[in-house]
Amino acid sequence: MSQPGNAATETFVAHRNLLFTIAYEMLGSAADAEDVLQETWMKWIGVDLSTVQDRRAYLVRITTRQSLMRLRTLGRRKESYVGPWLPEPLLTAPDVAEDVELADSVSMAMLLVLETLAPTERAVFVLREVFDLDYDEIADAVGKTPAAVRQIAHRARGHVAARRPRGSVSPTDARDAVEAFHRAIETGDVQGLLDRLAPDVVFLGDGGGIKQAALQPITGAEAVAALLAASLPRIGREMSAELAAINGFPALVLRLDGEIDTVIAVHVDNGLITGLYSVRNPEKLSRMARETILHR
Repeated sequence: MSQPGNAATETFVAHRNLLFTIAYEMLGSAADAEDVLQETWMKWIGVDLSTVQDRRAYLVRITTRQSLMRLRTLGRRKESYVGPWLPEPLLTAPDVAEDVELADSVSMAMLLVLETLAPTERAVFVLREVFDLDYDEIADAVGKTPAAVRQIAHRARGHVAARRPRGSVSPTDARDAVEAFHRAIETGDVQGLLDRLAPDVVFLGDGGGIKQAALQPITGAEAVAALLAASLPRIGREMSAELAAINGFPALVLRLDGEIDTVIAVHVDNGLITGLYSVRNPEKLSRMARETILHR
């Protein structure tokens, strides 16, 4: 017969990937998600399991509440962030791409849309739309009534629908775009890449004040093309480039002297690149050494 401590550990380990995924989708930061899991564990081991009817729901509730508290702190941190703030990229396992809804929900483009939600709206949207929790479970997790949660969910869906990328990211289109980027670096075919840019493409660079990056979004094919045309020759000479699965979709990883320097994710709509997300802040590249398992 399992001891209570063993049962608590086994339950936590069984749901750890789910809890991490919830925290990451709420925070956009793997480092903060790991901190939330540590806080969840510390609270979980103090619970009398004989009083818990649904252990998974109980763990989700703890994780959500800890994420909400950290989300508010993170918001204050972002106010003083140098330049655009981008989510922390994750090197993801191939099975993430196979779950279309999960991959879409953790894509850079979607995480940036979630950033525009208020903390409770974000929690409700993630728990309902991504993890399909019922309203009663969500109400317990966010400390609201089920009726209030329904209203928040409706408002959040409308907010996301108005701001989300025009269409779901096609892995095939994303791969083609990233491969075009790769070819441009290796062969100097800048025009081949520029032809893939949508007229309203947006480039975001995140250096966090540590590495050089654009301090403002670069908008429009002409401006983004000029930036890329200036950058690609340097990348081709000084850096190596490789394809990788980042946040469920193909992306480009640039290395300098063998160390990861930049991760470039893309959003593609109707075959054209509508978003380029370049993360250079070294504090956000620590999760690139190993695959992260995400789970719904």
